[in-house]
Amino acid sequence: MARHLYSCPLRWSDMDAFGHVNNVVYLRYLEEARVDFMWRLAPGDGSKAFTGGVVVSRHEIDYLKPLVHRHTPVTVETWVTEIRAAYLTLRYEIKDEDAVYVRAATRLVPFDLEQGRPRRVSREEEKFLAEYLEPGRGAGRDERPEGALAV
Repeated sequence: MARHLYSCPLRWSDMDAFGHVNNVVYLRYLEEARVDFMWRLAPGDGSKAFTGGVVVSRHEIDYLKPLVHRHTPVTVETWVTEIRAAYLTLRYEIKDEDAVYVRAATRLVPFDLEQGRPRRVSREEEKFLAEYLEPGRGAGRDERPEGALAV
């Protein structure tokens, strides 16, 4: 299983009155890593994977250790734990070589912006996501009979 690594710079404005990264800023870090993962690394030139829209339906964050401003970026490691017909789940760790600061998860729902409604995960998207799927977690369609989708 591959994991996506994103080098995320810390900005002075990320700090709160206590001198550490504000809890809300971590959501921005996750968003930056997620966009880098899904859009910049989507399979193939000219691919339409993920370009129709994806909405967040759930965030889960465990704050493990305070992170203070520094010039060295942190790493946001991202991988897939679940691929279903109508949603997927990403997991993250925000860390450096010395510590893990945050563990988090995001549930994403593919969305058709033109139609204004959720859509299914495409085969191309599933194939891309499967490369980052944690072993033993959230079976993709390839492990189910053709046409049988988990919801």
